[in-house]
Amino acid sequence: MESVVGTYFQRVHRGKVRWRVIDAEGRVLGRLAARAALVLTGKAFPDYTPSAEHRDGVIVVNAEKVRLTGKKLDDKIYRHYTGYPGGLRETSARKVLETHPERLIREAIEGMLPKTRLGERMAKRLKVYVGSTHPHAAQNPEPLSLGR
Repeated sequence: MESVVGTYFQRVHRGKVRWRVIDAEGRVLGRLAARAALVLTGKAFPDYTPSAEHRDGVIVVNAEKVRLTGKKLDDKIYRHYTGYPGGLRETSARKVLETHPERLIREAIEGMLPKTRLGERMAKRLKVYVGSTHPHAAQNPEPLSLGR
């Protein structure tokens, strides 16, 4: 008798969220965003299943100390349309980093997540804070090593 090995699919269940903390101080924006998106999607874990929610959350602290390489501070433009005629607003990455650094990191990470309802649920488990403190100490977050 021949044995057939099937494809393993993780059962879709909702458990506790495992929180990970990333310190953005001195980190390159794109590399930090790629690692955070990998954890949020669950691709960093051996039981990855595309249609399952992996219940991992990411907390990013020190958002104002993230780095952009090359001339991206001046050349990278963030665009927003207000919905009114002539309502296109453009802002450089330098201005966004000075005024709202958490938006810079959030947009980079959310851009790497799936554009589906599952991706929206993943994005809700992303918390970005300016400064080294965060209000999620009760969740016992583990530090996430990005490597240098």
